[in-house]
Amino acid sequence: MPFVGVFGLLLLALWIFCIIDVIRTPDGETNHLPKMLWLLIVIIIPTVGSIVWLVLGRPQGLLSNDGGARGASPRVANRFPEYNRPGRHVAQNPDDDEAFLRSLRERVEEQRRAAQQKDKKEDDQ
Repeated sequence: MPFVGVFGLLLLALWIFCIIDVIRTPDGETNHLPKMLWLLIVIIIPTVGSIVWLVLGRPQGLLSNDGGARGASPRVANRFPEYNRPGRHVAQNPDDDEAFLRSLRERVEEQRRAAQQKDKKEDDQ
């Protein structure tokens, strides 16, 4: 009989965790269904809805090394590789990162050269 009580508490804890997790998930990052529909599924069908949320609906890769903080969206992280740098969550002085500053200077020079070439082509026409 005590097993049934412990099992019931575990299911309740799972249900509450999933409700909070659905609520905290940013809009548009849930898989397969909209966020509000996931919330309704988890609330109306507690046990099955919670398990289905964890397996199918929950976005992957949201946990980081700092114990549960949400990371950058995979779409944003793929477009901006600086989001994948180790230690990104720690505030850093950009002047200390020589490679980053060098890449910024190179990118500015490339943009400047491209703009000058474009201006020359427009002047020639």
